[in-house]
Amino acid sequence: MSQALTLPRVRRWPPVLPVVAVVALLALPLTPGAEGGAGPADAVSALVVLYCAIRLVRDRRRPLTRTSAVLLGLPVLGLAVAAAGAASPGAGLGGMGRYLQVFVLVPAAVLLLIRGRGDFRLLAWSFVGLALWQGAIGAHQYATGTGASYRGEEIRAVGTFGAGDVMGMATVVSLGLVCAVGLALGRTSVRQRAVAAGCAVALLLPLALSFSRGAWIATAVTCLAQLLLAGMRRALTVGAVVAAAAVILVGGFGVGTAMLQERIDSITRVADAPDQSVTDRYTMWAAAVGMWREQPLAGVGLKGFPEHRDAHASLALSSGSDTDGAGAGFRRQPLLSPHNMYLLVLAEQGLIGLLALAGSWLALLVCALRGLVRVRRDGPGLDCALIACGLLTWQLTDFAYADIGGPSTVLTAVSFGLVAWWALVGSGAVRTGAEHPVLERAERVAAR
Repeated sequence: MSQALTLPRVRRWPPVLPVVAVVALLALPLTPGAEGGAGPADAVSALVVLYCAIRLVRDRRRPLTRTSAVLLGLPVLGLAVAAAGAASPGAGLGGMGRYLQVFVLVPAAVLLLIRGRGDFRLLAWSFVGLALWQGAIGAHQYATGTGASYRGEEIRAVGTFGAGDVMGMATVVSLGLVCAVGLALGRTSVRQRAVAAGCAVALLLPLALSFSRGAWIATAVTCLAQLLLAGMRRALTVGAVVAAAAVILVGGFGVGTAMLQERIDSITRVADAPDQSVTDRYTMWAAAVGMWREQPLAGVGLKGFPEHRDAHASLALSSGSDTDGAGAGFRRQPLLSPHNMYLLVLAEQGLIGLLALAGSWLALLVCALRGLVRVRRDGPGLDCALIACGLLTWQLTDFAYADIGGPSTVLTAVSFGLVAWWALVGSGAVRTGAEHPVLERAERVAAR
């Protein structure tokens, strides 16, 4: 009898829970020396892909529509060409596996495991929860002087990612803030929107303490776009609340006022008086362009940037970046990528790879925006539309200052899965998409 009662309950569990587990594993601290490499979340993401494949075989379902298969599979064209031109078979297979994980396999699995807007919101809230956890650790690091080294002081908020991946916490917090803003601007219950708005305001502090200029710019652009897409009246109201919170946070409490002001001012000096990190970035960008000019169609091959860097970089490039603090000793990290996703793809995969990958992203953006216009006019799911468009906007903006790498990269893969579901499935099934029963009941209770 107990078994008969248990099995139906198990079947009612949302199939997207393994993806939630991938997000949750990013809350664990990294093992020493694991910065920059694959972590437990990457391993579980591979199991999620396998789990999705087993479900498809068991249920005898057609995995993807023709449009979905084309848009998600388009990057494979450039990857195959670039893998063939890699310096070694191992480098080609390793690089191709990473790109397939982030931009093809995990997004496809997430798309197939999401059953409706309820599952979508469940994943979005998991992003917010992870961001709050990492942000709380980062704020504690700043307050106690146990963060990564910045200007000689160990105050930079990096969460559990350590000094070797200073962009990890900034990425997590930014994506969580984007999801919180989307949830706050939706048409769900008042209580859920209020909680989401409070989470968005709370995440402003750790984002500021990350001292990540690229994350600041990408988040500001994305949140502004979300507000405008939600409607001018909401944009003005929420914008006023966020501005007031920022004034109180920085001006009233004096949270990192001097250093934050200096970091913000440095954004406007990246051309006139760049610091060494900006100089290194410009130099690596120029090196990536040089590699592309040498091999314009197919690039120098996957994972070929470090090997060809010195032959194309000027003497202005330093030997590496210094990392210290957050429980780790001083290390000199080599500069192995241009910190620009578009230039990295252009250098290693050439025009073929860039057109295939960027073409897939732009097609998803167009489909997502079309769905947003549709639900703004006559349907539910506005929060899902704003989250999907926001996540893709953030990624496309941040890719101008960063590329894939590190444990937080798996969150990028899940983000593309959320975007793909809304763009290819959710936006066309806003009236008939199945909702998650637990969240449906919670929303009905909150609405009362």
